[in-house]
Amino acid sequence: MKHLRALLILPIIFILSVQTVLGAGQELVKNTIMADGHPMALWEKTVENPKGYILLHHGRTWSSLPDFDLQVEGEELSLMDGFNEKGYSVWALDARGYGETPRDDTGWNTPQRAAKDLSIVLEWLENKNGEKIHLWGWSMGSMIGQLTAQIYPENIESLTLFGYPLVLDFIYPEDIQFGAPPRATNTAEAAASDFLVPGSISQNAIDEYVRHSLAADPVRADWNYQHQYNELDATKVSMPVLLLQGEFDPLAHTDFHADAFSKFPNADKQWVVLKGGDHAALLETPRAKLIDSSIGFIEWLKK
Repeated sequence: MKHLRALLILPIIFILSVQTVLGAGQELVKNTIMADGHPMALWEKTVENPKGYILLHHGRTWSSLPDFDLQVEGEELSLMDGFNEKGYSVWALDARGYGETPRDDTGWNTPQRAAKDLSIVLEWLENKNGEKIHLWGWSMGSMIGQLTAQIYPENIESLTLFGYPLVLDFIYPEDIQFGAPPRATNTAEAAASDFLVPGSISQNAIDEYVRHSLAADPVRADWNYQHQYNELDATKVSMPVLLLQGEFDPLAHTDFHADAFSKFPNADKQWVVLKGGDHAALLETPRAKLIDSSIGFIEWLKK
């Protein structure tokens, strides 16, 4: 644990630059946040007089904009737009090596580094808005979100875990890789692989997701020290937790969800199964229920 304590005392420097991009809903803004000297791309869609603030973290392969702000003519697929429509301001972070956040000099990312980066952005957002942040993670982003919640809980109001891919009693083997990362090419097949339920999303939307994903992330990000995920422990998550599980998500294991749900110590917790959903339910027909469940949980906490 000494290395974790060392991370806690590293100096934090914030530098903000903004450029605007046109989106289908609210204006999409790119912020650059410095995390221990490294520039992090933070995407923003805000509303006037928001009911609250949400920060999204993407999964293993693709960055924030394909996942959370997919724009397809004639269809409503953007999770950021959906949360805006409910009255919430939303941000989405590109982790190191994803989207418009460059790799650092090592070329690798690690779970603890990603958690520290996320904690810096959470602190910046709370300082900016004057309220704690609702953290929302998809797939590997849910794992990074939980690790952040365990180590750096100070700026988190609630934690949502969607596509939570942990396996009961699984131990990550020691993973220490040396030298240059492989920088493998991402593929169209990989981009389309999470859409499993027939008829839950149009072929045009899948094609657009593939196109945007490969444009944003042509090279697969590389991870090291993944055995740091063994530190994930539901008993150490102090804030309210929402578990969102797609009915047909092959990566979301019900036995693990049940075990984790029973161990989250805060009594303000919910577990919602999205009927007809798979690992990409946020872009499919269960999208409306996913949004309603996420916002409903946040507003339930206010009562």
